[in-house]
Amino acid sequence: MLARNAESLYWIGRYVERADDTARILDVSVHQLLEDATVDTDTAARTLLGVLGVEPPVDKPLDAWSLTELVGYSTDHAASIVASVSSARENARGAREVVSSEMWECLNATWNALPERQTYARWSGPHAFFAYIEERAAMFSGLAASTMSRDDSWRFLLLGRSVERVDMVVRLLLSRVSDRMSSPGWLTVLRSAGAHDTYLRTYRGAVDAGRVVQFLLLDPLFPRSVFHALREAENCLQQLDRRPTVRIGPKQEAMRLIGQARSELEFLRPQDLLEDLNTQLCDLQDTIRDVGEAVSLQYFHSAPWVAWTAPEVS
Repeated sequence: MLARNAESLYWIGRYVERADDTARILDVSVHQLLEDATVDTDTAARTLLGVLGVEPPVDKPLDAWSLTELVGYSTDHAASIVASVSSARENARGAREVVSSEMWECLNATWNALPERQTYARWSGPHAFFAYIEERAAMFSGLAASTMSRDDSWRFLLLGRSVERVDMVVRLLLSRVSDRMSSPGWLTVLRSAGAHDTYLRTYRGAVDAGRVVQFLLLDPLFPRSVFHALREAENCLQQLDRRPTVRIGPKQEAMRLIGQARSELEFLRPQDLLEDLNTQLCDLQDTIRDVGEAVSLQYFHSAPWVAWTAPEVS
């Protein structure tokens, strides 16, 4: 497979997952800001922007509507929903030979409908826009699963989705790491991750912070858990490895990083998880950043980037 096609598929997976997760997080957070009068809207909005990696404005206070404009509709921030959908479409447009017609039509139709959906959401409320993005992301995932052969094209798409999913869940947990164990914010975390119903069916009880963290980090069966996503990414990298079998010696850097993170979570005692949660989450976030760089260098760029310097003056 051409490196440019592999890179496009990888980033399609990441951008679609980013749009989906951002819509889920905003849908729950904006609803809370509008319904709960006890919440400091500006502080909560700035905290959420920090989690999503968006620089908050310093010259004006934030509310639910300005938060939606900034993270939902803005084209100036790469982390916004509109920017993510646009980037996914552009990558698909440049890799039409490895993207099925159904997948392309789904992304293209979604992108074309964004202005109309934004106009309607500004009139009726942002929930309609978030729900539309979640539905289209689910449709794209279903079309990809049903129209793509399980070859390298599928593996790069799944790898991008899995890496982005780990990053977004870790960001979501970091937003609540300082909350009390009894805080209702943990329920918000479950709903933002699309895990509320599955969590209740699994534990059959009240929401408990320790169990929420365990479920979103360690559960091997829930597809949006960090452990499940890391295992999927590791499987993709193993299948993409075309080297002769090496009995002893270093693995590829991306596979080594993913395998180490997965192994640490797999053998971590649940009771130790909350002792230093912030450090563990920050380490996971650093690992995912390093994995992205390692994948890019290994599969998409045959030589390091050229750094231009000014000529020496003799």
